Amino acid sequence: MGLCLSSSSLRGAGGRKPERLGDWAEMLQLQRLRRLAGANCLLRRHSATWRSSPKNASFAEVLQLEDKKLTGVVFPLQGLERYLAPGVNTASFRTFSPGLDDIHRAEALFKPSGRHVIDYFSSAVRMDHAPQLSQPEVCFVGRSNVGKSSLIKALFSLAPDVEVRVSKTPGHTKKMNFFKVGKYFTLVDMPGYGYRAPQDFADMVEAYLQERQNLKRTFLLVDSVVGFQKADHTAIEMLEEFGIPYVFVLTKIDKASKGLLVKNVLEIQDFAEKHTQGCFPQLFPVSSIEYSGIHLLRCFIAHVTGNLPMMNS
Repeated sequence: MGLCLSSSSLRGAGGRKPERLGDWAEMLQLQRLRRLAGANCLLRRHSATWRSSPKNASFAEVLQLEDKKLTGVVFPLQGLERYLAPGVNTASFRTFSPGLDDIHRAEALFKPSGRHVIDYFSSAVRMDHAPQLSQPEVCFVGRSNVGKSSLIKALFSLAPDVEVRVSKTPGHTKKMNFFKVGKYFTLVDMPGYGYRAPQDFADMVEAYLQERQNLKRTFLLVDSVVGFQKADHTAIEMLEEFGIPYVFVLTKIDKASKGLLVKNVLEIQDFAEKHTQGCFPQLFPVSSIEYSGIHLLRCFIAHVTGNLPMMNS
């Protein structure tokens, strides 16, 4: 069973005397991982990959943060709890509750090596042009300018040779772009919907969602600053109609005030609970700039593609 990083375990690791035997185990586990991470930092400090990786892109670096900041970066929802009113139900914040070891193992899938190649594979504008791949697949969809390409670039930040084009112009992605993560899974970057969407967007995306047999999860991106828009509700209706399992990912959390972020998180969480059937109950807030939530999202992707079994998730 993986270590579940809770607020109490973090305080124990930070110096407060643990109150339960379980606290001691969690504290020792965190200390062990931090020692290992510190050694890895020293070994990689002069490598090209380490120099080219942005701050906090590597979990080893995040483990060196002080406890409260560590929680906010790895588990953004738990970091928001202190801003909530008393009595707010946060059970769904921990629906997916991996341990630090799980997150550490998942990161290995996102690091290339001689035998583990991560790279752009191909693009397609129609399903009959899409590559026929048997490995598990996940896709990312969202409004134009929601930060989809930036998020995918952050997920692949430990593989700097992977080219993910990011543009300030909405609607930059016009095709389905396929990225192979070794033999383990494929990640698909879909064109943005709404403003400046490709003319054949509906035909392209609907065909993909209905026909892709190896699709394991769809990640629906929502801007955490503006919340749901009309186009998002249209996308949700499509996913619900097709019976596609999906997850809400809240982007750009570094740009939202804590009050606005809490408001939108609770509203979207409430909507998912009351009005959806195929949506995973937990949201995934992320920042492609500060890497908040990126490590947890990597872990979730590894899990839903069948590459990281966990006992308590």
